[in-house]
Amino acid sequence: MTVIAEEVPNSIPEKKIIFLWSFAVWLVVMNTTMFNVALPTVMTDLALTSTTASWIISSYSIVFAIGTLTYSRLSDYIPIARLLFIGLIMVGSASIIGFFAHEFYLLLLARIFQAAGAGAVLGLGLVLASKYIPLSRRGRAMAFISSAASLGFGLGPVIGGAITEYLGWNYLFAVTAIVFFLLPFFHRLLPKEQVTRGKFDVVGALLTGVCVTSSLLFFTSFSFYVLAVTIVVAILLIIHIQKVKMPFLRPELFSHHQYAKLLYVGFIVFTLHFSTLFMMPIILTDVYKMDAARVGLIIFPGAILSAVAAQVIGRIIDRFGNMPLFLTGHGLLLISTILFSLTAQVSPLSIMFSYMFMSVGFSSLTASMSNEVTRILPAASIGSGMGMLQLCQLFGGAFGVTLSGVLLKMERGIWPGFLYQEVFFYFTIIVCTSFLTALFYRQKLNEKKSFTL
Repeated sequence: MTVIAEEVPNSIPEKKIIFLWSFAVWLVVMNTTMFNVALPTVMTDLALTSTTASWIISSYSIVFAIGTLTYSRLSDYIPIARLLFIGLIMVGSASIIGFFAHEFYLLLLARIFQAAGAGAVLGLGLVLASKYIPLSRRGRAMAFISSAASLGFGLGPVIGGAITEYLGWNYLFAVTAIVFFLLPFFHRLLPKEQVTRGKFDVVGALLTGVCVTSSLLFFTSFSFYVLAVTIVVAILLIIHIQKVKMPFLRPELFSHHQYAKLLYVGFIVFTLHFSTLFMMPIILTDVYKMDAARVGLIIFPGAILSAVAAQVIGRIIDRFGNMPLFLTGHGLLLISTILFSLTAQVSPLSIMFSYMFMSVGFSSLTASMSNEVTRILPAASIGSGMGMLQLCQLFGGAFGVTLSGVLLKMERGIWPGFLYQEVFFYFTIIVCTSFLTALFYRQKLNEKKSFTL
């Protein structure tokens, strides 16, 4: 690679870039949930089975997860602006293809390329904040980006349902095509970075992709052949990263015990949030016989509350550090799962109220975790560290949906109200394991501070 002679600026127009980037995050994250409510219509229009149609959602999640880590890893030696432009052009171009898609394979191809580009937006946003925004203001920026993601998760079913009902599912692609209009603004605002020499680990990236994909396939099919493939690929990946000088997955990150705790917490938090977003429409449809539009209205207040709380979350992080919200976020999730397990069968309003706690807790945790990663890792490892965290989070989201489906299938035959009560009881136990991990993290942090003093 040729080194660019332009010097990296000491400061950037933070507010403008963070607002613009948050809007892009909102678009691509919302795209992950818009198709959930459109799937029955797509199945009817294209004459698909449920198994075939599920790949429209699963393929996006898998490629999105791998993409976030890939772009984050590439940002160690390729300018963020260049990577973002590639990603946005892929999202926009795939959206145009999807808008005119009337066959399954063309639709699937459009979704895969959308996800491949969308990974740049989510993967690089937090890397940009960690590189160019001082630690004293970084919490607010990361909270804003995280709340945009949370808002996207919440508004996806609302907007997706409305567009599908009144315009048709092809128009869902018109929403993400808006990213084309963001290109000139990013070109003007993003910093001009230097390019450093480096070699991208293509083999490691492919092995990681196959390992993640086969893992999700196993949790979907429970096929021992798929499990065998996953184990073999995982072993090959472990051997590979030990031999390569600059591997796709940096092995030293896994030996960082505090960072490993954050990975586990990130996995659990996304498992819980995606499971809840998957379960809520089912509960509201199955128990309360609500249509898609009314389901979206129940989810909407929690999503809006999360976005409004972002500014407060960011100020708290910047003033008091990450630990207060790291622990408080777990408390909010615990309250939410307990409320869901006790009141989900009472009324739709109780579900709306319970999700408000979860939405704010989710934003608190994602913002504080991301900021904490930038604090504990050396500068040279931040890109890889953030990418690995996002990979674990998105994998947790996909796993959460699968786990919910498995639990519902196992408990089939129970009255729906009790069924969902039992599932959320299991989720409460899962949150407790994450809460304990967070307490161990804080204890180790305090021990290190005492030792330093």
